Parts: sequence; C-alpha cells; structure tokens
Amino acid sequence: MSSFLKGLRCRECSREFPAKALFVCEYCFGSLEVDYDYSAIEGRLTRELIRSRPASIWRYRELLPIEGEPTVGFHTGMTPFFRADRLAHALGVKELYIKDDSVCHPTLSFKDRVVAVALSRAKELGFDTAACASTGNLANAVSALSAHAGMKRTIFIPADLEAGKVVGSLIYAPRLVAVEGNYDEVNRLCAEVAARTKWAFVNINIRPYYAEGSKTYGFEIAEQMGWNTPQHIVVPAASGSLLVKIWKGFKEFHKMGLIPKPKTKFYAAQPQGCAPIVTAVQEGSDIIKPVKPKTIAKSLAIGNPADGYYAADAIRETQGWAAETSDAEIVEAIKLLAQTEGIFTETAGGVTVAAARKLIEEKRIPKDESIVICITGQGLKTQEAVVDHIGKPIRIKPTLASFEEHVKT
Repeated sequence: MSSFLKGLRCRECSREFPAKALFVCEYCFGSLEVDYDYSAIEGRLTRELIRSRPASIWRYRELLPIEGEPTVGFHTGMTPFFRADRLAHALGVKELYIKDDSVCHPTLSFKDRVVAVALSRAKELGFDTAACASTGNLANAVSALSAHAGMKRTIFIPADLEAGKVVGSLIYAPRLVAVEGNYDEVNRLCAEVAARTKWAFVNINIRPYYAEGSKTYGFEIAEQMGWNTPQHIVVPAASGSLLVKIWKGFKEFHKMGLIPKPKTKFYAAQPQGCAPIVTAVQEGSDIIKPVKPKTIAKSLAIGNPADGYYAADAIRETQGWAAETSDAEIVEAIKLLAQTEGIFTETAGGVTVAAARKLIEEKRIPKDESIVICITGQGLKTQEAVVDHIGKPIRIKPTLASFEEHVKT
C-alpha cells in the first residue's frame, strides 16, 4: 500500500522536516507534528473502503504515520460507542453518548492506540528498544505492545503509582524504573536519557507519530455516529494531546469528504489538584502555568502539559470550555457511571463524568444537544480511589436461616 506520510512540520513556524525521530524544531524550538499528502488521499479513502476493513485503528491507515505494514495494534480500537440514557437521565440531558476505551485491547486504555502507532513507526525507523515516561496507562501499553512487537523495553514511572498499574506493566517483563518524583520530574529525566540512548521514547523522540494514534478515537466517534460529529464532547486532559488530536481527526475527516463540517465544541476535564489547562481557559490566557500535582487522578497528573497550549487553543477555536473537579466529585462520578451504565472507569473517567455534570449544571453545555463523554481507562487499575467509598459484602453462614436473618427479600 502507498504511504501518504510527507514528513514533519513545526506547529509554530511551519518549517518542514523529514519523517525521522525528531520532535522539536531546530529553528524555533516549536513541537513537530506529522504532515500528510492530503490531496493524494482525498477521493481514495472512502466510507465504503473504511467499512470493508477489519475493526481496528488501521482501518484509517492512510491518515496514520507509517510507510509500510503495521507491526502491532491489529486488535486495538473500534471500542464501544453507545447512547447512555440512564446516565443522561441522571445528568438531566436528552442525548448523551459514551465512547468507552476502558475495554481497549490489549491493556484497557486509549493509550493502546497511540502506542500501536508509535511502535509501528519506531520499527520502521530501526529502533529495537521502546521506552516511555508514564503515569501508568502508557507504561502498560508500551510494556504489552513492545512485547508483541519483539522489542526490548524500559519503562519509567513515578514511584507512588497505583499497584494495579505497576502489576499491569511488570507482567510483560519490562525493565521498570520507579523514579522518586512526580510525572514531570520523570519526564525530564527521560528527556535526558533519550539524548544518550538509541531508544524509541514513544512520548519524546517518537512523539509526533505517537500522538497521531489519538486521532483514531475521533475517527471512530465520527464513524459510529453515522459519519457525523457531536455538538459537544468532554475529554479528560493530561498532556492535552487527546483533545487536540480528536479535533484534528474531525477536521481531517471533513477534508477527505467523509463527514460534514464539524461544529463540535470541545471541553477539557481536569482534577482540581492538577488543572493548568482549565486555569488557562478560564482566565483567557495563552500561558500554561505549571503546577505541582496533588490528586487521586494520577493518570491526569501532568503539571506541565506538553500540548496544553494547543488544547486551550482548540477549546477557544471551537467555543468550548473547561472544568475542574474535586477528589470527592471524582469518586462520586465513578460510582454514578458504574451504577447507571455498568462501566467501571478509572479516576480519569471520574474526572470526565464529574466535569460533564458541572458543565451541564453551569449551562455551558445545553441539555437538549448531543454530548459525548470520553472514557479512557479501566477502573480495575485504580481501585484504591474507591475502595473506602463503596459498600461491603453481606457475610452469612451457608444456611437458609442465616440468609433470611441478614438478607431482606
């Protein structure tokens, strides 16, 4: 199959670079993103062609940054998308949908998408070792998919990460390095290590390719909505990249003639203990002020978000907004989603549901328009957040008398 990958382009000065392991413009130090030959894709990528392909992220391969055949991710993506009427009733809205990546293959978060793309490109560039700095979900995805790709792997995490995410990485036998510091400190260390090694750090030197995988989350929403886009979408924000790339994906689909012009308003959801993007949006500022994270939502605990500026810009472009939520609101939202729609989400999903509720109550999001809530990870990974806030089993003896004594019918 032909490749439509042209190269890399600076997001600030628009200078062009070859499609190599680069991530910073050498002229203005702006970040780089992938550029495609859109004119060659237009008319070739059709709804019929997409529908004829297997249900994975690679059904959109013309708009993904690889030159040959993918290495991993053959069962990643095409996760459930459905109308959530019980949650809609609880939130007092008419038309609510959930995009549920808590069941994404193989490690139960949307990070499987970005890593599948990153490693496929890394293999093409000749790397044999995968690495990353991670708050947990990315560590799981890199560990699993690099094992499948036959690559060596070294993973860097904060030392206080949830046990479920640590086990979810170690099972794949990576070299797991627990750093005594927060994510931003881990990421700074990894930038130094990346400069001294020939490793494919998916969210550093391979970041332009890695980030493109998030577009598939948006591509699927558009396809699953009958080749259309919602009026409102609430997205959890850590680095801010997911929100930015869903918006890019919608615009690319429109450019290819696959969907009408998107009129979606984007909303960022962050926890109160780490909400630099929300602060910038609400203050109308172009400056993302770094913070020191303090929140139970550790997967969103990035105090200096790499794509924060671009996320805030996308929110302003689409006339959306942003909201932050307390730890208590996160826990209640996790329970609400579970008890209405049967989905156990991690803390990031709790942030998203809680933020959506707040945005609806503040009338930022109308009650009679279509809304999508993005659920990006599995609750089994962050049980510590809710274990003290749920009920306990009723303990009885194995007799009918004990049952009738303790259980009301």
